Formats: sequence, C-alpha cells, structure tokens
Amino acid sequence: MFKTFTAAATGVATALALGASVAQAEMPKEINFGIISTESTSALESSFGPFLDDMGKSLGVKVNTFFASDYAGVIEGMRFGKVDVAWFGNKSAIQAVDRAGGEVFAQTIKDDGSKGYYSLLIAHKDSKINSLEDVLACDKTATFGNGDPNSTSGFAIPGYYVWALNNKEPEDCFARVTNSNHEGNAMAVANGKVDVATNNTESIYARLAKTNPEAAANIKEIWRSPMIPSDPMVWRRELADEAKQKIYYFFMQYGRFGDMDKVKRERDILANVSDGWGPFLASSNAQLLDVRQIEAFKAKVKAENAGDMEAVKAADAELAKLQAYAGVVGAAGY
Repeated sequence: MFKTFTAAATGVATALALGASVAQAEMPKEINFGIISTESTSALESSFGPFLDDMGKSLGVKVNTFFASDYAGVIEGMRFGKVDVAWFGNKSAIQAVDRAGGEVFAQTIKDDGSKGYYSLLIAHKDSKINSLEDVLACDKTATFGNGDPNSTSGFAIPGYYVWALNNKEPEDCFARVTNSNHEGNAMAVANGKVDVATNNTESIYARLAKTNPEAAANIKEIWRSPMIPSDPMVWRRELADEAKQKIYYFFMQYGRFGDMDKVKRERDILANVSDGWGPFLASSNAQLLDVRQIEAFKAKVKAENAGDMEAVKAADAELAKLQAYAGVVGAAGY
C-alpha cells in the first residue's frame, strides 16, 4: 500500500515533465469517464454532460460516460481498462488505487472555495430520533439506511465515528438495515420508509434542496461528522504520458485560465456539476491518507473485539506506516 503513495507522486511528475521524447502509446481515440452512482443516471448525465463535452473538445477525442449500479462497478471498470478517468469518493478511490491501478491526480472543491464536506445521519422531521445519543440507545425498534459499502460519507465515515468509536454495529441498534446511495437514502427517510439513514451535506443541502425541496423539507440532520476532504479525480495509471499531460492540463486550467467570458462560462458549468464545484486542485494518492487511517483503526477495533491478536498487530503496523507518511505530507496539506 505504501508504494502507492510514492507511485502517485511519480505518476503526476511524469505526466507534467515528460514530453514527446518518451516513446509510449499515443492518446487514445476515446476516453471513458466513470461516474459513481450518488443519484440517478439521468441526473448525473445532465449534471456532467457540458463539462465532459468541453473535456472532449480540449482533448480532441470522444469522452464517453461510464455508469454502474454501484461504486464497485466503476472500480471494476477501471480495473479492467473500461474506465480511464473517474470521479470517486475518498473510500472508493482507495479501492481504485489499491485494486484497479488508479492514481489520484486532482481534487474537487466547492463553488464557494471550500475543500470538504460532511457525513450526516438524517431522520424524518417528525421523528422522535433527534441525536446520535438517541440512535445509540439501540432499542432495535427503528430501521436504518446505510450507504454503499464503498462510499466515504455514506459508509466509511459513519462506520468509524458512529459505530467503531462506540463499539457498535448498525445491526446492534436497528431492527432492519438496508443499503442504498445518497439519493435513495434521502428519499427513504423523506417518505418514511426508513427511520435513520446516512447521507452527506452535498446530497441534502446542495442537490436535494434544489431538485426536490418538498422531500428535503421532510428531513432533519441529527449528526454531522468532522470535515471530509473533497472528492478526488482518478486516472488509470497505465494511461499514456501524453494522455495524462493533456487530461491534467484540461482539469487545472478549466474555469481558471482564459478571458473573462471563458472563465465565467466554465465556472457556471462547474457550479452545476454534482453539488456545485469550483476549479480543481492538484492532488495525489496522499489525499486518501485520512480515510486510510480511519479504515485501519476500524480494522483494529474489529480485531480486538474478536480477540485476533495477529490482526491487531497488522492493523497497528498499518497505522504506524500511515502516521509516518502523515509526518511527511501532512504539514503540506497533502
């Protein structure tokens, strides 16, 4: 795993420094862009369409959208060369880096300039459940909508802060546990199909409040996490250097360089992508460090509860490795 961090830095440096003298494959004729299933495919197509059209014009190749029914489908798409570039959450990006040959190269930010968002627990506005303490009463009378297992805000973050730190699992507290994406969980709560669900500030306050204000009005926030770093953009490590250079330049200049009309047009497009984006920031696999530490801590807690001392030692070794790396990159903000 540790090698993937240095691989990311090397990959980005290579993409910027190497020129035509490097004998590698040419720019592919088409680029497949993977989009994680945070909401319906039609909504995502509408949201990303203008941005990907501009990407295709800039690269001089056709850019195709790649959708799957869950996050794992996009990860597998990258693993088998069917996805070249993708928008992931931090947890799903870890899987893309470790299992699918991906590298983080850019980070999204919000159109207001903020660099993060928050995981939520939500309930119906008329529910008697009003706090994390109410959830952790664990009387097993309520139902719970968990997120996609590869979702950062829908699964990993509440899995750590809500469950691992309190030595609980959802099944300890609820009569029934289901899994869905952010949109599905929000609508399930709004319509009274589940009592509590995971979600995030982007989905509830930036998307649902605009697309379905009646549903949003039926939802209340009952818990909020510490800030999560904004989502990474990931490319397939095996892409040609020429392709990486062009893709990287497109992302870094978009909504940032050019005359006022060009910048305004591109910022308007970004503001309508997902929950509302601003110009991209440079990034690397080091962006995933915080979520890796959370996952390692969860593994340690699980091993301790099971009395598996070998697994505890492995988790401790992973945490030590991650903490050492944080000492190198943390001060620079990753």
